Amino acid sequence: MVYLTRIEHFNAAHKLYNPKWSKEQNEAVFGVCANENWHGHNYELFVTIKGQPDPDTGFLFDVKKLSSMIKTAVIDRLDHKNLNLDVPFLEGQMCSTENLAIAIWKELSPILPKTVQLHCIKLYETPRIFVEYFGE
Repeated sequence: MVYLTRIEHFNAAHKLYNPKWSKEQNEAVFGVCANENWHGHNYELFVTIKGQPDPDTGFLFDVKKLSSMIKTAVIDRLDHKNLNLDVPFLEGQMCSTENLAIAIWKELSPILPKTVQLHCIKLYETPRIFVEYFGE
């Protein structure tokens, strides 16, 4: 089995705020991330696929095509957006990095060709905080 990772980048704003809770409870749980005026991140997205290399090309999958698929399905829909307001595939969810990684998986998994499988979504919110999701 060969694993191939493509890294993409996007910027987005969000806030962590549960509308069922008081302002005080939100601030106690989410701290500055509950800021009424939002806050942003420079996200780094690692998309890892797996499979067997094609005997004719030696490639698991054309990385330019993979990048284009990621850009169309995910990056163009997230970059410079407010995750709480502007992204239909996150509607009704808490916009945590964990939920964002799961949502990205759900957007990418069905559009990949049958010759490869999505192995992992790794999403860096900051250089010191990241989430990995393996579709489980």
